[in-house]
Amino acid sequence: MRRPRRTGCGRLRPLLLLLPFAALLSVATFSLHSPGGLGLVVPAAVTVATSTNTDGASPHRRLAVSRIDVRALNATPPLHAAAVRAFRSGGRLLREALLSGAPPPAGGGWPDPPPRCPPFVALSGRELRGTGDALALPCGLGLGSHVTVVGSPRRVAGNAVAQFAVEVRGAGDGDEAARILHFNPRLRGDWSGRPVIEQNTRFRGQWGPALRCEGWRSRPDEETVDGLVKCEQWGGNYGSKLNELKKIWLLNRVARQRNRNSIDWPYPFVEGELFVLTLSTGLEGYHFQVDGRHVTSFPYRVGYNLEDAAILSVNGDVDIQSIVAGSLPMVHPSNAQRNLELLTELKAPSLPEKPIELFIGILSAGSHFTERMAVRRSWMSSVRNSSSTMARFFVALNERKNVNEDLKKEADFFGDIVIVPFADSYDLVVLKTVAICEYAKTRVVSAKYIMKCDDDTFVRLDSVMADVKKIPYGKSFYLGNINYYHRPLREGKWAVSFEEWPKEAYPPYANGPGYIVSSDIANFVVSEMEKGRLNLFKMEDVSMGMWVGQFVGTVKAVDYIHSLRFCQFGCVDDYLTAHYQSPGQMACLWDKLAQGRPQCCNAK
Repeated sequence: MRRPRRTGCGRLRPLLLLLPFAALLSVATFSLHSPGGLGLVVPAAVTVATSTNTDGASPHRRLAVSRIDVRALNATPPLHAAAVRAFRSGGRLLREALLSGAPPPAGGGWPDPPPRCPPFVALSGRELRGTGDALALPCGLGLGSHVTVVGSPRRVAGNAVAQFAVEVRGAGDGDEAARILHFNPRLRGDWSGRPVIEQNTRFRGQWGPALRCEGWRSRPDEETVDGLVKCEQWGGNYGSKLNELKKIWLLNRVARQRNRNSIDWPYPFVEGELFVLTLSTGLEGYHFQVDGRHVTSFPYRVGYNLEDAAILSVNGDVDIQSIVAGSLPMVHPSNAQRNLELLTELKAPSLPEKPIELFIGILSAGSHFTERMAVRRSWMSSVRNSSSTMARFFVALNERKNVNEDLKKEADFFGDIVIVPFADSYDLVVLKTVAICEYAKTRVVSAKYIMKCDDDTFVRLDSVMADVKKIPYGKSFYLGNINYYHRPLREGKWAVSFEEWPKEAYPPYANGPGYIVSSDIANFVVSEMEKGRLNLFKMEDVSMGMWVGQFVGTVKAVDYIHSLRFCQFGCVDDYLTAHYQSPGQMACLWDKLAQGRPQCCNAK
């Protein structure tokens, strides 16, 4: 979530503030080495601000920065070259973040008042086309908001599927942006052979169960949405709505049939004909009207909130003339509650002086403020209240300066973020896993067990610890949802080339959303890195499986412990970890767990 920047009233004061920060360059030194690549020398905890801790522990905030050295990593040439470039960019980005201005005041919170948002926004014509048929929603949607889209489906040649989608999206790009609502008319049908309207939600690339309206009115015993049926009835795509409705009117007039139920309404969209679609938000869900007639209603789903809406976009085989949104909230709820959210109890406690049992490293991205807040408010509360566990977010740097500035402020305030100083990319996520092992075993804190998870993973901490304690003391183990004999995909989005992985199958590995290793394995990873013998692969969970295999071959045997309760796709009741959980689902899971019910909050 982007927070407003501070504004200063003087020109000289910012320049004077830069003088104390000049010393920071000496503690974040980046040197180029050839041909070995880029070396990074950064202390594990760098003093970057002068605000006083509320607990009185130290007069300074300390920004934790991982100090893994890319020169010591052994990777295939493309991956190593990418790591060198990423660390070189990371050096520049980190310096900019360190010099990005003063931290928030000692009392916490952000000084600027929440910005006001317009209650009405609209785009049309060339201005709309310049945005890619997308309308920004400055403060999200609220109860009673409505959006009207005027356009016409394009005529599609041949037997192609004529379709388009109206989507309410959250913040982010690509799969990073949640589809809070997906409304997808398919004018010529799909596998069903009938014109259909499909509605759904999507988070981190995972679709929920679809609601399909195929021309049959919802059953009388089916739940309604604000008193409206989920699907209305239609008779088919007649090629001309106006002519068909005239025919229906004439027949009713001649036959003197005034019963509205006798009208077999046509499918609401016709290629080449103008439509006016209105989306409105009710108490229980979304409602769609086309040309003044109710067509579908879609119930709200847990984890997909109105306030999180950032953009309404339209794409596909359609020409859009205008998009108008009204009755919008004038203050974003997250901004209005900002000072209530940044509470002292959400801050990380001081580093433990003694060894702990479990360290949890959470992989996150710079722009995932909302996801981190959801973790802090939910299962991470159990970590903060435990003297035997500790958790930190491991975050790389973003190419956008404002994201890194906000990340630094967040790290200053909460004290639970470790910055891994490279420019973030999917292929280099494995570096964050190396940083977790380095942080948890040798540099900062000593732990018996090390867990890795993602910021969309909900961890049921007490049950995880109970399972770990069943393992005999001193045993080397690898606990998670273990995959055996998995073969690399050679085509498609997740394709792996023979140069990247020449073997026919991967070693046994635990799925990345949540797994645990004993400390000797983490120590082995760090040791191999320092000796320049640590092999890397772009899939971090496969990399850990590879490292465990090397540990077995050179050190000692390992117990591979498989459990389906470490859920890879979504959630199952009595889970240990649940994956692909949106911030709203995190809150729901936490509420249920507080009631003693380890049950899922999946979409119905």
